[in-house]
Amino acid sequence: MIDLIQKEFVLRKDLIYLNHAGVSPWPARTARAVEQFAEENMLQGSLRYPEWVKVETDLRDQARQLLNAPSKNDIALLKNTSEALSAVAYGLDWDPGDNIVSSDQEFPSNRIVWKSLSAEGVEFREADLNSAGSPEEALFSLVDDRTKLLTISSVQFSTGLKMDLNRIGAFCRQRKILFCVDAIQSLGAVQFDVQKIQADFVMADGHKWMLGPEGLAVFYSHPDARNRLRLTQFGWHMVEAMGDFDRRDWTVTKTARRFECGSPNMLGVHALHASLSLLLEHGINHIEDDVLKRSEYLFDRIKSMPELDLITPNRQDRYAGIVTFRNNESDNSTLYQYLMQNHVMCAPRCGGIRFSPHFYTPYEHLDQAIDLVVKFND
Repeated sequence: MIDLIQKEFVLRKDLIYLNHAGVSPWPARTARAVEQFAEENMLQGSLRYPEWVKVETDLRDQARQLLNAPSKNDIALLKNTSEALSAVAYGLDWDPGDNIVSSDQEFPSNRIVWKSLSAEGVEFREADLNSAGSPEEALFSLVDDRTKLLTISSVQFSTGLKMDLNRIGAFCRQRKILFCVDAIQSLGAVQFDVQKIQADFVMADGHKWMLGPEGLAVFYSHPDARNRLRLTQFGWHMVEAMGDFDRRDWTVTKTARRFECGSPNMLGVHALHASLSLLLEHGINHIEDDVLKRSEYLFDRIKSMPELDLITPNRQDRYAGIVTFRNNESDNSTLYQYLMQNHVMCAPRCGGIRFSPHFYTPYEHLDQAIDLVVKFND
């Protein structure tokens, strides 16, 4: 473990990186994969294109493992989470009066696309996750017989609240409501199981906890739900006879590749493939354990300081890698600037500060970051 961290994570010595919920640094193997791919293109162009396709196929299987999907054929590789959400929103048939249930804590990507359907008479309902006995009950209270889809982030980007996806999935399945999960704050940090949660759609960009590049996302769709989506983009890559360019007739592939209209982002494929190889090699169960321990360590440090309020729920099963807190004795926007100036990579959220350490983050970095908060108050 120590050898792996020293080999793969070679951040600047003066940098304390607590922003994996934003944009993560790459492991060394990912940088090398990009360098090798660039050199190969420079020296020989697409000579080894069949080998590139093998990497792409392997990446789909890596994503299948990370999601515990039944088949790599259930995995599409899209540009980002927003594109995958849009494929769902504009693939479904809507009737005036239909509604979508979500929460009031969603990242804009999981809000704007659904609100854009208002022109078709579709209502977007945002549950106040703090208004009921549980966040899930708050969601359920807004469901009625015209609810077609429930969409939620697995972990809320700002508060760090972890949703009970098993409970939500069972609720949706019982009522024949489609279940869509933005998993960008889960995949790569904690274990995830699309089958257990009974999800219809799950999407996540690779540049956060998966330690990959921006511009490439995984998109899981259950076969039954996939067949309900009308396609809005077309091209050579989404047909059954892909590669048979002389063929005049065409049919859409039954696999999730149907959502990939054109040429893949091969540079991103090689990069994310390398990053996921590290996560799978180390074991997502071990990564989850290390991520949660670091969150708990921060909880203890923050709760020991009366001037700090912990925003992230610290109840069992309600947190993942995000820890958000507020300083009651200072201006938090100024505190954020102070931390960044002292090379603590973090984010301003909920009127406070969001820390998001990964499994490899040294505990001494957590202490140094909190000590800077203390120093700022002095």
